[in-house]
Amino acid sequence: MTMSSNRWVPKGAGVGLRLPHLAEVVATRPSVPWLEIHPENFLANPHATELLFEVRRDYPISVHSVGVSVGSVGGIDHVHLRRVRTLVDIVDPVLVSGHLAWSTHDGEYLNDLLPLPYDEETLRLVAAHIEEVQDSLGRPYLLENPSSYFGFDTSTMSELDFLCELVRRTGCRLLCDVSNVYLSAHNMGYDPWRYIDGLPVAAIGELHLGGFTPEEDEAEPGAEILIDTHAARIAEPVWQLYAHAVRRFGAKPTLIEWDNDIPSFAALLAEARRADEVAARALTPQPRRAVAG
Repeated sequence: MTMSSNRWVPKGAGVGLRLPHLAEVVATRPSVPWLEIHPENFLANPHATELLFEVRRDYPISVHSVGVSVGSVGGIDHVHLRRVRTLVDIVDPVLVSGHLAWSTHDGEYLNDLLPLPYDEETLRLVAAHIEEVQDSLGRPYLLENPSSYFGFDTSTMSELDFLCELVRRTGCRLLCDVSNVYLSAHNMGYDPWRYIDGLPVAAIGELHLGGFTPEEDEAEPGAEILIDTHAARIAEPVWQLYAHAVRRFGAKPTLIEWDNDIPSFAALLAEARRADEVAARALTPQPRRAVAG
């Protein structure tokens, strides 16, 4: 497999370009370093694709698929993958990414990103599918850590170990969704800071930030579960975890995700500016304090 792995990547925080803002971005050309799209929003929408090509002239584009189901037992949908490849070839994105999840069964697409047991059998399956995707696209595929709400009794390794082994076996890179780390750690009862510390620094190609919604945990009355809705501003504890991630991984392209109850584009830009400010502070060396003799 020959892959283009030394591609230029954008600096700073970009935003997810969703269809409600597409015409506005074409008309106003806002000041944002890069944009991310879901290819599934464009594959059956010729008018949106035409506008996307206009946007591509002025902005680096990242492609983040929600339909390439690397965890499906039935295998990759090669028709869908070819359609994504066609769009990727035309747009020539700076990054291509997707989810550690499954979302298809018997040819049907499910409107969700569903979890996987972490064991050797699943590891072989997902690794083979990632290699298929990378072979088809001709470039590295960034795999995003999931938002988790429960685990499998059959799992024999942690999510962190599973991701690290996928990187070792396939050469894929990782998209660290910092909000997902915080959310999953809250729901599953582990330390999000240690999770960040355990990820392989060299494999991290992108960071994501998005909002979540707290709900009552029906399985445990009085407890709270966090739902990955992408429908709110980024929570304060996530900003703190993001600063920690930046200190560990260095400056990485960071995306603001907002997919439901979508606000004005100006609100997304404000979140992106805050991400830049948090990252800049995290990377600023702190002066040493004098020690009294």
